[in-house]
Amino acid sequence: MENFIFNRTEESKALAQRLAKNRSFLLHGPTGVGKTLILCSVLEKMPAVLYCPRSASTQVVFRSVAQALLERGNPRVRRACHTLDGVQAKSAVSLKGVVMDALREGGYSIVLDHLDRPSQTFAAAVREVMGWCSTPVIAVARSHHMEDTGFLQPLYSDRHDRCEVKNFDSATAQQFSNEIVERAGLAASNMKEFLGKVLEFSEGNPGAILSMLQMAKYPKYRTNQHIKISPLYIDFRMNGAPAVRSR
Repeated sequence: MENFIFNRTEESKALAQRLAKNRSFLLHGPTGVGKTLILCSVLEKMPAVLYCPRSASTQVVFRSVAQALLERGNPRVRRACHTLDGVQAKSAVSLKGVVMDALREGGYSIVLDHLDRPSQTFAAAVREVMGWCSTPVIAVARSHHMEDTGFLQPLYSDRHDRCEVKNFDSATAQQFSNEIVERAGLAASNMKEFLGKVLEFSEGNPGAILSMLQMAKYPKYRTNQHIKISPLYIDFRMNGAPAVRSR
């Protein structure tokens, strides 16, 4: 059961429109809601948006941006680094200078995904990119209260600077669950009861729904054609279910 985008046409359209405005904003929603999936599908048609899949530090971000610029044939980065190995060989300070100059010359924007509570130093570097380079920065928050944005959060204090991806409503969550069951060929004597619990436990989070339905295929959670719901849910929570609030 691979990840796929289900019933997110409106969200994809809204995100594309936001990105087209070439302004900084915060994209937020709980883990598992599908932010990265939607982002990557939209960014396929937006080569000027530089995507950072990991944003743990300024060094990681500048190397990721340099690689993206090199892949797009940016002349400044190409002259300075030549190849992807050249990007890795550059010192952090040298690479930052190359990237900043390239950003200042071009009409790019940057997406920072999977932030890890960035520091004040990280936030200062982002302000520099947004200010001196006139480059919009889109931050992606995956926690309920957006605490993973750390010192970046004040940069997006206005509600108009935020774009939310929400969990599915009950009807859509039901449709998504049925689609997953059909794709995976799942069957069980207590499937109706199990799906009801999945919808209750997941609170409409597609990632949580997908995880629990994947777990339902494992022999440890099955007795003949019966799914052992309670052990499955306990293990789901113990192995990390951040999109689902404590009950």
